[in-house]
Amino acid sequence: MSDVTFYIIETIIKASLVVLILSAIAGFTTYFERKVLAFMQRRKGPMHVGPHGLLQIAADGIKLFTKEDIVPAQSIKPIFKIAPIITAATAFIAMAAVPFFPPFELFGRTIHPIVADVNVGILFVLGVGAVGLYGPLLAGMASNNKWGMLGAARTTVQFVSYEVVSGLSILAPIMIVGSLSLVEMNNYQSGGLLSWLIFKQPIAFLLFLIAGYAETNRTPFDLLEHEAEIINGYGTEYSGMRWGMFFIGEYANMFTVAFLVSLVFLGGWNDFYFIPGAIAIILKVLFLMFLFLWTRAAWPHIRPDQIMWMMWKVLMPLAIVNIFITGLVIL
Repeated sequence: MSDVTFYIIETIIKASLVVLILSAIAGFTTYFERKVLAFMQRRKGPMHVGPHGLLQIAADGIKLFTKEDIVPAQSIKPIFKIAPIITAATAFIAMAAVPFFPPFELFGRTIHPIVADVNVGILFVLGVGAVGLYGPLLAGMASNNKWGMLGAARTTVQFVSYEVVSGLSILAPIMIVGSLSLVEMNNYQSGGLLSWLIFKQPIAFLLFLIAGYAETNRTPFDLLEHEAEIINGYGTEYSGMRWGMFFIGEYANMFTVAFLVSLVFLGGWNDFYFIPGAIAIILKVLFLMFLFLWTRAAWPHIRPDQIMWMMWKVLMPLAIVNIFITGLVIL
């Protein structure tokens, strides 16, 4: 088999595994989220379908696939139908440049667990993630529903605000490493715990993590649908699997952000003392996913004007000052 043929087959297999595995994990994450929230609120969560509610995932999946797909008569139908696809597709496309695990040998060849090892990996992931805002935005605008339109407006407010902070906060680590490649970011931290960028850039870590919460539409930044209200924001008119695709994209984005934070700030998939690199990054990602769930259980919602004030008047100036100080230290 020629190298070109092997590369094509390898890439197709990698892309398929990313979509299939992350889609399945997204379903399991909904179950674990409900269990974690229940534990923190002194209740049991799903218990009736299967042992300890384990089959609740299958029940929810069957419901989503069999529920009637309703398209409002007065909606802009082509845009209404394509909006959920944009959300799910951009979430998975962003993962193409993420190196999930360290390279390993298989059939005498070195396999790199990354779909596309581009030298501007961070820029690619952030850029594709930014395109994902068009999903909720078009969904709300095409629904012919004033609550959906309000959710679309919130989408613009929130996503524009966090994009500025996430882009500026990641600049300082890039200046230190001198590369936009996520693989190079990982390799820079191969010297052990003290080489992790979280110790050199704690402010950038906090700013990027906060922006990640806003990007994934998690509490306290869940302004897009704002589940505390009776309506569902941009998803008010959606049902069935179209509604489910929005949340597959949301949970896929959560894993992308968790891997990004692990790779850029927490040592990536380098060995951690006696823990192999592959297991180490899984533990880091699981810890960050738990933080997503913990925050939802513990923090209240904030208003759109509050997130605008915090992003533009607090976090953005902090990110700029951090870049300035980092530049002075490097020089």
